[in-house]
Amino acid sequence: MRILLTNDDGIFAKGIEAIYEALVPVHEVHVVAPETEQSAVGHAITFLDPLRVKSVKRNGSFFGQALNGTPADCVKLAVRALLDPPPQVVVSGINMGANVGENVIYSGTVSAATEAAMMGLPSIAVSMNAFRRTDFSAATQITLELLRLIEKNGLPGGVSLNVNVPDLPPESIGGVRVTRQGSIEYLEGYEKRVDPRNNTYYWLCGDKPIHDTHPDTDSCALTHDCISITPIHYDLTHYETLDVVRGWGVERTGPAREFRGPRAFPDRASVETIAR
Repeated sequence: MRILLTNDDGIFAKGIEAIYEALVPVHEVHVVAPETEQSAVGHAITFLDPLRVKSVKRNGSFFGQALNGTPADCVKLAVRALLDPPPQVVVSGINMGANVGENVIYSGTVSAATEAAMMGLPSIAVSMNAFRRTDFSAATQITLELLRLIEKNGLPGGVSLNVNVPDLPPESIGGVRVTRQGSIEYLEGYEKRVDPRNNTYYWLCGDKPIHDTHPDTDSCALTHDCISITPIHYDLTHYETLDVVRGWGVERTGPAREFRGPRAFPDRASVETIAR
Protein backbone atom coordinates (compact mmCIF):
# COMPACT_ATOMS: atom_id res chain seq x y z
CA MET A 1 0.00 0.00 0.00
CA ARG A 2 0.94 3.65 -0.36
CA ILE A 3 1.56 4.81 3.20
CA LEU A 4 2.00 8.26 4.73
CA LEU A 5 4.23 7.96 7.79
CA THR A 6 4.29 10.70 10.43
CA ASN A 7 4.73 11.15 14.18
CA ASP A 8 4.89 13.75 16.96
CA ASP A 9 8.42 13.01 18.25
CA GLY A 10 9.95 14.62 15.17
CA ILE A 11 11.43 13.33 11.94
CA PHE A 12 14.77 12.47 13.58
CA ALA A 13 13.22 10.26 16.30
CA LYS A 14 14.26 6.60 16.55
CA GLY A 15 10.67 5.36 16.53
CA ILE A 16 9.80 6.70 13.08
CA GLU A 17 13.08 5.35 11.71
CA ALA A 18 12.29 1.88 13.08
CA ILE A 19 8.81 1.70 11.57
CA TYR A 20 10.08 3.17 8.28
CA GLU A 21 12.68 0.40 7.96
CA ALA A 22 10.03 -2.23 8.67
CA LEU A 23 7.52 -0.82 6.17
CA VAL A 24 9.78 -0.01 3.21
CA PRO A 25 10.42 -3.62 2.08
CA VAL A 26 6.68 -4.28 1.59
CA HIS A 27 5.02 -0.88 1.08
CA GLU A 28 5.47 2.45 -0.68
CA VAL A 29 6.30 4.79 2.21
CA HIS A 30 6.28 8.60 2.24
CA VAL A 31 7.47 10.39 5.37
CA VAL A 32 6.07 13.82 6.26
CA ALA A 33 6.79 14.58 9.92
CA PRO A 34 7.42 17.55 12.21
CA GLU A 35 10.97 18.89 12.10
CA THR A 36 10.97 19.22 15.92
CA GLU A 37 9.21 17.34 18.70
CA GLN A 38 5.48 18.11 18.94
CA SER A 39 4.46 15.92 21.87
CA ALA A 40 1.17 16.78 23.59
CA VAL A 41 0.13 19.39 21.01
CA GLY A 42 -3.17 17.59 20.53
CA HIS A 43 -5.04 18.27 17.30
CA ALA A 44 -3.66 21.76 16.76
CA ILE A 45 -3.28 23.02 13.19
CA THR A 46 -1.36 26.00 11.84
CA PHE A 47 -3.18 28.76 9.97
CA LEU A 48 -1.68 32.02 11.26
CA ASP A 49 1.82 31.23 9.95
CA PRO A 50 3.16 29.67 6.74
CA LEU A 51 4.16 26.02 6.66
CA ARG A 52 7.64 25.29 5.34
CA VAL A 53 8.87 21.93 4.06
CA LYS A 54 12.46 20.65 4.05
CA SER A 55 13.94 17.47 2.61
CA VAL A 56 15.67 15.33 5.21
CA LYS A 57 18.38 12.70 4.88
CA ARG A 58 19.11 9.95 7.38
CA ASN A 59 22.16 7.72 7.07
CA GLY A 60 23.12 9.55 3.88
CA SER A 61 19.88 8.81 1.98
CA PHE A 62 16.64 10.71 1.43
CA PHE A 63 14.27 9.88 4.28
CA GLY A 64 11.33 12.26 4.00
CA GLN A 65 10.00 15.77 4.36
CA ALA A 66 10.12 17.79 7.57
CA LEU A 67 7.44 20.35 8.35
CA ASN A 68 7.53 23.28 10.76
CA GLY A 69 4.08 22.37 12.00
CA THR A 70 2.06 19.92 14.04
CA PRO A 71 1.33 16.24 13.35
CA ALA A 72 -2.16 17.17 12.10
CA ASP A 73 -0.55 19.75 9.79
CA CYS A 74 1.69 17.01 8.37
CA VAL A 75 -1.28 14.84 7.45
CA LYS A 76 -3.35 17.69 6.00
CA LEU A 77 -0.52 19.10 3.89
CA ALA A 78 0.70 15.69 2.74
CA VAL A 79 -2.75 14.60 1.59
CA ARG A 80 -3.81 17.94 0.07
CA ALA A 81 -0.57 19.16 -1.47
CA LEU A 82 2.57 17.03 -1.17
CA LEU A 83 1.59 13.52 -2.25
CA ASP A 84 0.13 12.79 -5.69
CA PRO A 85 -1.59 10.39 -5.66
CA PRO A 86 -2.59 10.68 -1.99
CA PRO A 87 -1.83 7.91 0.51
CA GLN A 88 -4.09 4.92 1.01
CA VAL A 89 -3.37 4.67 4.74
CA VAL A 90 -1.64 6.75 7.41
CA VAL A 91 0.65 5.42 10.14
CA SER A 92 1.61 7.70 13.04
CA GLY A 93 4.50 6.68 15.29
CA ILE A 94 6.25 4.86 16.72
CA ASN A 95 5.73 7.19 19.67
CA MET A 96 7.71 7.10 22.89
CA GLY A 97 5.24 6.97 25.77
CA ALA A 98 1.86 5.22 25.92
CA ASN A 99 -1.23 7.01 24.66
CA VAL A 100 -4.03 5.50 26.72
CA GLY A 101 -7.03 6.92 28.54
CA GLU A 102 -7.33 10.70 28.42
CA ASN A 103 -3.87 10.91 26.85
CA VAL A 104 -5.47 10.41 23.44
CA ILE A 105 -6.87 13.97 23.71
CA TYR A 106 -3.42 15.48 24.26
CA SER A 107 -1.47 13.21 21.94
CA GLY A 108 -0.06 14.56 18.69
CA THR A 109 0.54 10.96 17.60
CA VAL A 110 -3.11 10.02 17.96
CA SER A 111 -4.26 13.35 16.51
CA ALA A 112 -2.35 12.69 13.30
CA ALA A 113 -4.22 9.41 12.91
CA THR A 114 -7.50 11.11 13.81
CA GLU A 115 -6.88 13.81 11.18
CA ALA A 116 -6.41 11.07 8.60
CA ALA A 117 -9.68 9.45 9.68
CA MET A 118 -11.44 12.80 9.34
CA MET A 119 -10.12 12.96 5.77
CA GLY A 120 -11.54 9.52 5.01
CA LEU A 121 -8.29 7.55 5.31
CA PRO A 122 -7.75 4.45 7.46
CA SER A 123 -5.05 5.13 10.01
CA ILE A 124 -3.04 3.66 12.87
CA ALA A 125 -1.37 5.42 15.81
CA VAL A 126 1.38 3.33 17.41
CA SER A 127 2.96 4.06 20.80
CA MET A 128 5.46 2.32 23.07
CA ASN A 129 5.00 2.18 26.82
CA ALA A 130 8.52 3.56 27.27
CA PHE A 131 10.35 6.88 27.29
CA ARG A 132 13.88 5.72 26.53
CA ARG A 133 15.40 4.05 23.50
CA THR A 134 13.86 0.62 23.32
CA ASP A 135 13.19 -2.50 21.26
CA PHE A 136 10.64 -1.58 18.59
CA SER A 137 10.27 -5.12 17.21
CA ALA A 138 6.87 -5.88 18.75
CA ALA A 139 5.49 -2.51 17.62
CA THR A 140 6.66 -2.96 14.04
CA GLN A 141 5.29 -6.52 13.90
CA ILE A 142 1.79 -5.56 15.10
CA THR A 143 1.75 -2.58 12.72
CA LEU A 144 2.57 -4.77 9.73
CA GLU A 145 -0.11 -7.25 10.79
CA LEU A 146 -2.74 -4.54 11.16
CA LEU A 147 -1.87 -3.05 7.78
CA ARG A 148 -2.42 -6.46 6.16
CA LEU A 149 -5.79 -6.74 7.89
CA ILE A 150 -6.81 -3.20 6.94
CA GLU A 151 -5.85 -3.88 3.33
CA LYS A 152 -8.04 -7.00 3.41
CA ASN A 153 -10.99 -5.78 5.50
CA GLY A 154 -10.85 -1.97 5.55
CA LEU A 155 -11.93 0.21 8.48
CA PRO A 156 -15.27 1.96 9.05
CA GLY A 157 -15.29 5.59 7.94
CA GLY A 158 -13.87 8.01 10.49
CA VAL A 159 -12.25 5.27 12.59
CA SER A 160 -8.57 4.95 13.46
CA LEU A 161 -6.75 2.34 15.53
CA ASN A 162 -4.87 3.45 18.64
CA VAL A 163 -2.21 0.83 19.33
CA ASN A 164 -0.10 0.69 22.51
CA VAL A 165 2.76 -1.75 22.94
CA PRO A 166 4.56 -2.88 26.14
CA ASP A 167 8.27 -2.19 26.36
CA LEU A 168 9.16 -5.84 25.84
CA PRO A 169 10.67 -8.02 23.11
CA PRO A 170 8.08 -9.88 20.98
CA GLU A 171 8.61 -13.21 22.75
CA SER A 172 7.73 -11.64 26.11
CA ILE A 173 4.47 -9.96 25.02
CA GLY A 174 1.52 -11.44 26.94
CA GLY A 175 -0.95 -11.20 24.06
CA VAL A 176 -2.99 -8.78 21.98
CA ARG A 177 -6.28 -7.32 23.21
CA VAL A 178 -8.94 -5.24 21.49
CA THR A 179 -9.81 -2.69 24.15
CA ARG A 180 -11.83 0.41 24.92
CA GLN A 181 -10.37 3.72 26.00
CA GLY A 182 -10.01 3.75 29.76
CA SER A 183 -9.36 6.60 32.14
CA ILE A 184 -6.29 7.81 34.00
CA GLU A 185 -6.09 9.68 37.29
CA TYR A 186 -3.08 11.99 37.26
CA LEU A 187 -1.31 12.94 40.46
CA GLU A 188 0.13 16.13 39.06
CA GLY A 189 0.93 19.68 40.01
CA TYR A 190 3.09 22.64 39.06
CA GLU A 191 6.49 23.28 40.54
CA LYS A 192 7.08 26.98 41.09
CA ARG A 193 10.55 28.24 40.19
CA VAL A 194 12.35 31.57 39.73
CA ASP A 195 14.71 32.24 36.81
CA PRO A 196 18.02 34.19 37.05
CA ARG A 197 16.17 37.42 36.22
CA ASN A 198 13.80 36.89 39.16
CA ASN A 199 10.83 35.97 36.96
CA THR A 200 8.50 33.28 38.27
CA TYR A 201 7.69 30.30 36.07
CA TYR A 202 5.93 26.95 36.54
CA TRP A 203 6.82 23.44 35.41
CA LEU A 204 4.21 20.69 35.15
CA CYS A 205 5.25 17.68 37.21
CA GLY A 206 3.75 14.79 39.13
CA ASP A 207 3.91 11.16 40.11
CA LYS A 208 3.05 8.18 37.96
CA PRO A 209 -0.63 8.10 36.95
CA ILE A 210 -3.17 5.68 38.38
CA HIS A 211 -4.42 3.52 35.51
CA ASP A 212 -7.87 2.10 34.93
CA THR A 213 -8.09 -1.47 36.27
CA HIS A 214 -11.12 -2.57 34.23
CA PRO A 215 -9.95 -5.61 32.23
CA ASP A 216 -11.30 -4.35 28.88
CA THR A 217 -9.39 -1.03 28.91
CA ASP A 218 -6.26 0.01 27.05
CA SER A 219 -4.19 0.81 30.13
CA CYS A 220 -5.12 -2.46 31.86
CA ALA A 221 -3.92 -4.40 28.82
CA LEU A 222 -0.54 -2.69 29.09
CA THR A 223 -0.21 -3.47 32.78
CA HIS A 224 -0.63 -7.14 31.86
CA ASP A 225 2.11 -6.88 29.21
CA CYS A 226 -0.40 -7.05 26.37
CA ILE A 227 -0.67 -4.95 23.22
CA SER A 228 -3.87 -2.91 23.20
CA ILE A 229 -5.76 -2.03 20.02
CA THR A 230 -8.52 0.56 20.50
CA PRO A 231 -10.78 1.71 17.64
CA ILE A 232 -11.39 5.44 18.18
CA HIS A 233 -13.56 8.08 16.51
CA TYR A 234 -13.50 11.87 16.45
CA ASP A 235 -17.23 12.18 17.25
CA LEU A 236 -17.20 13.34 20.91
CA THR A 237 -20.98 13.30 21.36
CA HIS A 238 -22.13 11.62 24.57
CA TYR A 239 -25.23 10.02 23.09
CA GLU A 240 -26.63 8.75 26.40
CA THR A 241 -26.97 12.35 27.62
CA LEU A 242 -28.83 13.71 24.59
CA ASP A 243 -32.28 12.88 25.99
CA VAL A 244 -31.23 14.08 29.46
CA VAL A 245 -30.38 17.55 28.14
CA ARG A 246 -33.51 17.59 25.99
CA GLY A 247 -35.44 16.92 29.19
CA TRP A 248 -34.21 20.24 30.57
CA GLY A 249 -36.64 21.99 28.23
CA VAL A 250 -33.99 24.03 26.44
CA GLU A 251 -35.03 23.06 22.91
CA ARG A 252 -37.16 25.64 21.13
CA THR A 253 -37.66 27.47 17.88
CA GLY A 254 -37.00 31.16 17.38
CA PRO A 255 -34.31 33.50 18.71
CA ALA A 256 -32.80 33.17 22.16
CA ARG A 257 -34.57 36.28 23.47
CA GLU A 258 -37.86 34.40 23.26
CA PHE A 259 -36.63 31.71 25.63
CA ARG A 260 -38.80 31.52 28.71
CA GLY A 261 -37.66 28.26 30.22
CA PRO A 262 -37.32 27.41 33.92
CA ARG A 263 -34.24 29.64 34.21
CA ALA A 264 -34.54 32.30 31.53
CA PHE A 265 -31.45 34.20 30.43
CA PRO A 266 -31.29 37.54 32.31
CA ASP A 267 -31.80 40.65 30.22
CA ARG A 268 -29.08 43.31 29.97
CA ALA A 269 -30.70 45.60 32.55
CA SER A 270 -30.71 42.81 35.12
CA VAL A 271 -27.08 42.00 34.46
CA GLU A 272 -26.09 45.68 34.85
CA THR A 273 -28.06 45.88 38.10
CA ILE A 274 -26.28 42.80 39.46
CA ALA A 275 -22.91 44.22 38.39
CA ARG A 276 -23.57 47.46 40.31
